[in-house]
Amino acid sequence: MNLPPESSEQRSEMLDPHRREERKSAATEITGRLFQKGIDVSDSEDPSTLADLLSAVERFEAAVEKRGGDLMVNTPSSSDPQNPDFVVPAKEAGETLDAYIGRIDVATAALD
Repeated sequence: MNLPPESSEQRSEMLDPHRREERKSAATEITGRLFQKGIDVSDSEDPSTLADLLSAVERFEAAVEKRGGDLMVNTPSSSDPQNPDFVVPAKEAGETLDAYIGRIDVATAALD
């Protein structure tokens, strides 16, 4: 039997039959956490990219708090945010998660 390359997800799934369920569960958990932060993404996205997005959002939030911003009033759904720069950028239609992460990182750097 020929195994796929050691680094491939296909090989991981062959060696661990529960891997797909674990990845789906992780994606669902991360999308739920992002949704609580006002970011709506699909749990069908790659879990590692979702984790990168969550990390980017958390870095942004830390920068907002460092500047004295209140995360409760500076949410994407805020009609009157304390400071628009303290609101995590919204994901644009058709934008890839990698591009979105890049825009959040740029917004974070602008706060530092």
